[in-house]
Amino acid sequence: MDFDLVTILVSLIYSVVVNLIFVSPFLWIAGRLLAGKQNAKGTDALWIVLIGTVVFYFFNLFLSNYISGSIATLIAYFVMLVIWLALVKHFFDCGWLKALAISIIAVIIAIIVIFIIFLILAALNIGTGWIPVANPLNSI
Repeated sequence: MDFDLVTILVSLIYSVVVNLIFVSPFLWIAGRLLAGKQNAKGTDALWIVLIGTVVFYFFNLFLSNYISGSIATLIAYFVMLVIWLALVKHFFDCGWLKALAISIIAVIIAIIVIFIIFLILAALNIGTGWIPVANPLNSI
């Protein structure tokens, strides 16, 4: 497999920016709730997401070059889980179980916030494709 450097870098930058915007706030909130104000800073959440995204991206890229199919993806996600927990453990100064709890709580918070956003959009009659919105013109 040939690697196109421009495509790789653009895709990496896109992944990093999207993850920094959408993952780090939830990770920061969960870290503040479980690790405490003094241990979980906003910059720590940004570093966790930045390092985790870059490591996962390159690990998955090079692993998929040598192993094809879903096995490479499963290995990459398992390694990413361990790296993610290690980053949370290091930056938020907590143990492995608390790092796992912070990660799970961050996912739960993200799901709740996204669901609330979709409910607000549905209440404003803005369709998202995820929650059906009744069209008032069809009832005439």
